[in-house]
Amino acid sequence: MGPSSTRWPRYVSFLPTAMIVCGILWNLLSPREYWGDYLLVAAVTVAGALLSLRHTIVAGVVVVVVEAALLFAGGYLGNVTATAIELANLAFTGLIAVGVNRVVARHGRRLATVRSVAEAAQRAVLPPPPARVGPLAVAALYKAAQIEALIGGDAYAVQDTPYGTRFLIADVRGKGMGAVGVVAVLIGAFRVEADQAPDLAALARQLERALLKEGARREEEVQLEGFVTALLGEIPPDADEVRLLNCGHPAPYLLDGTTVATLDPGEPGHPLGMSGLGVPQADSEAWPLPPGSTLLLVTDGVTEARDSSGAFYEPAERFRGRGPFRQPHQVVDALVRDVERWTGGPRDDDMAILALTRTTTGGPTGR
Repeated sequence: MGPSSTRWPRYVSFLPTAMIVCGILWNLLSPREYWGDYLLVAAVTVAGALLSLRHTIVAGVVVVVVEAALLFAGGYLGNVTATAIELANLAFTGLIAVGVNRVVARHGRRLATVRSVAEAAQRAVLPPPPARVGPLAVAALYKAAQIEALIGGDAYAVQDTPYGTRFLIADVRGKGMGAVGVVAVLIGAFRVEADQAPDLAALARQLERALLKEGARREEEVQLEGFVTALLGEIPPDADEVRLLNCGHPAPYLLDGTTVATLDPGEPGHPLGMSGLGVPQADSEAWPLPPGSTLLLVTDGVTEARDSSGAFYEPAERFRGRGPFRQPHQVVDALVRDVERWTGGPRDDDMAILALTRTTTGGPTGR
């Protein structure tokens, strides 16, 4: 693996060649000698940083040959000492470029190893949900703000239970491996409790109990900041409605044909992990779920994405009049593309997306 394995824009590979050509022309056309040598030296160094080892060596040899030809054309080969020093300097620059190339390649291999481990951890902590659960088609996506960071504090899960299909989307406060640990606890607790809790309020209490138990083992400052915004949902076996319990999370959206509705809670709940405030959790609420409609859940990496003027992204406004979307992956793909167009560059936060489409008029979903 070398620097060329990095996904640079295609034009970057032609940069050393262009610099060599410009250096030759500058030497030939400039009124003073050696003005173009700086570009020749820079071309070899750039090749070492951006291209493969083979291309770096080729660039170094070409620069030495070019410099020898320029010295010959200028009639300087008679001065053996000066010529030898000049060519030796360029050869030494080529060796430095090879060294730079090896350092960058070593860093690339280490980064690839770290990325592969992170990807495996991501799949273990946050496995993809099933593509279909009863009458529901499911699609999900986790997209990190930075390409190197494959894991983070956003989470989602979908599970078939005796009460119907239950699902979760959540955002853990904080970053790094600490947030990943909380995600692992949250998803593990959801897998167990979603089958047993009689309703969403009981499920929220069980998840919060698991989070508080985990927080008790952490440092004090982590305990104080370790809350989780979450949205718990349940679609009963007849799939005629969706019940939601919003624990301080961005509201979901219901896409039905070309219309979009924001399912804002009448009484917003508090995030999980904050029961010490003494505030009771809000009650769940129910909304109709028409056949063919899609329930879209997101984290604040979507709703807090900003454009160049600082305006927040509004999914309801951006998707109004679009569609109909027949499959949930179409909604996810369209949302990701639209957010990327909106921001026009890197985002400040990771984003998780979960889409559930009711594909039939009903049918049993519970076990």
